[in-house]
Amino acid sequence: MARDLVGYGRTYPVVGWPHGARIAISIVVHFEEGAESTPLNGDSLVENATEGILIDQVSQVGGRRRDERIESMYEYGSRCGFWRLADIFDACDVKVTFFCAGQAVERNPIVAREITTRGHEACGHGYRWLPYHAFSKEEEAQDIRTGLDAVEKAVGQRPLGWHSRAATPRTRSLLLEAGGLLYDSDSYGDDLPYFARTDSGQTLLTVPYNTDVNDDKFWIAPPAAGFTNPDAFSSVMKATFDRLWAEGATHPKMMSVGLHQRISGRPSRARQIERFIHYARGFPGVWFARRIDIARWWLQHGPKP
Repeated sequence: MARDLVGYGRTYPVVGWPHGARIAISIVVHFEEGAESTPLNGDSLVENATEGILIDQVSQVGGRRRDERIESMYEYGSRCGFWRLADIFDACDVKVTFFCAGQAVERNPIVAREITTRGHEACGHGYRWLPYHAFSKEEEAQDIRTGLDAVEKAVGQRPLGWHSRAATPRTRSLLLEAGGLLYDSDSYGDDLPYFARTDSGQTLLTVPYNTDVNDDKFWIAPPAAGFTNPDAFSSVMKATFDRLWAEGATHPKMMSVGLHQRISGRPSRARQIERFIHYARGFPGVWFARRIDIARWWLQHGPKP
């Protein structure tokens, strides 16, 4: 499968957002707590079966044993972090997209229902929050189907979008086979949606994501340096917004902000999200949108594959 290193090139599309907005801002919240790697699930994909990323402390247990301290850090996300972030979004009248791992929403049905009750989008994020590289094609296809079914049952709506923890070259083909999906967010390659070609020669709209405007930089484990001050994330959000908003005067752009319940749900970090929303709202031509809203708009108004 050939790589596309050219993209839109000199013909970068001018696709106006609703009401003439210059920038579409997509806030994403990862809902993974309860689906991470753990000996409780018999995980053996890694030497240390206790999840080792996107937490505030590296596991000190080692081996294939439980680390209840790490488990409790994940639990904070669904027990406290979700509610703090959801209340901020309600107060600011912003709708967001949740990347939902199926097993995570199964294990917290109260929070799962709150997602759609409050008007947010539930996007598929696998059944287990595990990378697909260690899966066979059949295992990956099954995880996609099981994940979609679990999210639909938990939140009451079938996901129309998808984001993998770590996709494979066959993932998009398997998503099309699963049926009903309008987009994925497994690309990090542009500032606007585009149609990505699958390994079977078909196309699927991708609404690109990023890791630069993402709270995963709070992670302290090597090789990530991590934010030592919550204001650092706020500065990144504002600087990214300023540049894309300026470019949006002639070519409307999209900005993604990636959050995790167990990370940005912490008090000092949640405050940065609230501050950024108020900051962006101080400019004209700003559209806070769920990813499904961006995908639908692009399918109707954007360039065709």
